[in-house]
Amino acid sequence: MRAAIMTVVLAVSPCCALAQIGNPAGLAPDTSMEKPGIPAPHQTNYQDRLFVQLITAGGRAEIEFGRLAAGKTSHEDLREFANRMVDDHDKANEQLKSVADKSKIPLPEGLDPDHKKIRSDLEKLDGAAFELAYLRAQIVDHQRTAQLLAWEIGSGEDAALQRFASEKLPTVLEHLDLARTLHAKLAGQALFAPDTQKAK
Repeated sequence: MRAAIMTVVLAVSPCCALAQIGNPAGLAPDTSMEKPGIPAPHQTNYQDRLFVQLITAGGRAEIEFGRLAAGKTSHEDLREFANRMVDDHDKANEQLKSVADKSKIPLPEGLDPDHKKIRSDLEKLDGAAFELAYLRAQIVDHQRTAQLLAWEIGSGEDAALQRFASEKLPTVLEHLDLARTLHAKLAGQALFAPDTQKAK
């Protein structure tokens, strides 16, 4: 498990190390230039705008799903994980909003259709079925988020957004590791629970 995460980190690290802060790839036609080839501060390209919108939508979903999980689970480790997702993603969203406001990037409202579907499915579940489904969704979302952060580091134009992505990537990889570890633990408990009940 940790080896898989290290593979992601190693794959991303050269990109992070060599990325040009203020990458002008994908410039919008109305981009202001500080000097030829160097965008003025708080200029965004298409990648920046899409990155902010996707990360914001994902962060809002993490907060909403975390609150749902904290309220539905009886498993203390999962409640602690869910509460951490709420806290970490709330702070990250506030930080991202501050950068987006300076760069005049509009933020989406509410959950996107994919996350609405996940929430609807989670609300129908209880017990171990809910806990495992929640953690599976966490694994998928954090894998996607890690890819988006790496993409922004390499393809972003706004230096503040690139720094945000570089700062948040280790935390997202840590969340991914925690979700995988907890899923394996709870899946093992669920697997042996029927036998335990029969023994009683």
